Amino acid sequence: MDQEKQPHVYGRHQAPAHYENGDGCLTTLIRIPVRVVVLVVVLPVRMIWDVLVATARAADRVLLRPLGRALSWLGRVLVVVPLVRLYESVLTPLGHGLRWLGAVVGQGLLWLGVVVGQGLLWLGAAVFVWPWVALWRYVVVPVVRYGVVAPVVWLYRWALTPLGHGLRWVYRKLLTPAGRGLATGIGWVLTAVFVWPVVGVWRYVLVPLALAVSWLVEHLVVAPLAWTYRALLTPLGRGIAWLADVVASGVVAAARGLGAVVGRLVGTLLVAPVAWLYRRVLAPVGREIAAAIGVAWRVAGHISRAVGRGLAWLAWHLIGAPVAWVYRTVCTPVGHVVRDAVWAPAKRAAVEAGHAARSALRTARETVRQARRDAWRALVGGGPVPEPREPVGRLARTLGSTKTVPSAAPEPEISLRKQG
Repeated sequence: MDQEKQPHVYGRHQAPAHYENGDGCLTTLIRIPVRVVVLVVVLPVRMIWDVLVATARAADRVLLRPLGRALSWLGRVLVVVPLVRLYESVLTPLGHGLRWLGAVVGQGLLWLGVVVGQGLLWLGAAVFVWPWVALWRYVVVPVVRYGVVAPVVWLYRWALTPLGHGLRWVYRKLLTPAGRGLATGIGWVLTAVFVWPVVGVWRYVLVPLALAVSWLVEHLVVAPLAWTYRALLTPLGRGIAWLADVVASGVVAAARGLGAVVGRLVGTLLVAPVAWLYRRVLAPVGREIAAAIGVAWRVAGHISRAVGRGLAWLAWHLIGAPVAWVYRTVCTPVGHVVRDAVWAPAKRAAVEAGHAARSALRTARETVRQARRDAWRALVGGGPVPEPREPVGRLARTLGSTKTVPSAAPEPEISLRKQG
């Protein structure tokens, strides 16, 4: 079972994974020289590529990353931190102050605008509205009501209404019967003069004439034209269509035969040689060149790595190992000795000197300050210097205290209101 689960390993009787069936001995003979030539051409390119890649990685690791970190730190120290401090210490208080000032100014302007608007509204109403309202209410309305409307209403009620009623009675009782009879007579006369002659002419003249003309057109024009179309033009058109169909079929058959012949000639004389050349020559050559380039690139990579490891081994044994030995056996002990014997005492001495210098500067500063105070007091004069004495405590309980001191004279009673 374990042997069956193991991956299949090619043996001598099995083909490789990318084996292409059908390659002849000529292809096999050409393949090795082509791959050798391609390897000779590709090897310098691959070595230059590996050198460039190694140089780029080393530059990124040694130069670009530290430079980026340094630029980032420098930008943070020189730009970000000052801007943050400027924002926190200057811009934020300034913004709060401007916002407060804007709010105060806005409230003041709003209040001023409201007051000015109310005043302008009152002034506009007093100048433009109130005079016109008074004119309309106390002048126009009374004049129109009592000077125009009242007379017109009186005239309509006591003059026009009775007159209209009388005219309506005259129309209904007198004019309506006479008008009906007159209209009937006029209608009969108009019918006899204009309608009956027109009807007679249409019925007894125009209609028979139209029927005769229609019969003549049908038997003299339409019937001969229909017979000509049915007996002559239709068979002639069918014959012409049949002849055109036969001619077109012959032309199409001839064109198909000519096209087949031309296609056969082109396929035999042009397409077949080109296809044979592509299949037998160009495709195998291109495939072999592509495979040779891939194999040469991989082999050149292995050779380049071997050369690089050899150069690295040589550089380590010629430069790195001696430098490491010198650093480990010479520079490190010397550095420890310098650190312990020179740097540490010098550092302690510098620290002690700094402490002493700061103490001396502090003492000198206090001396100069005291001398400047004494000189000012001597030139200008000052109040009396209080002399040191024993501290004096409270003698006895007052209104503002809750404790009593025994064997002490009482102080004067002072209320809290008088003490302030």
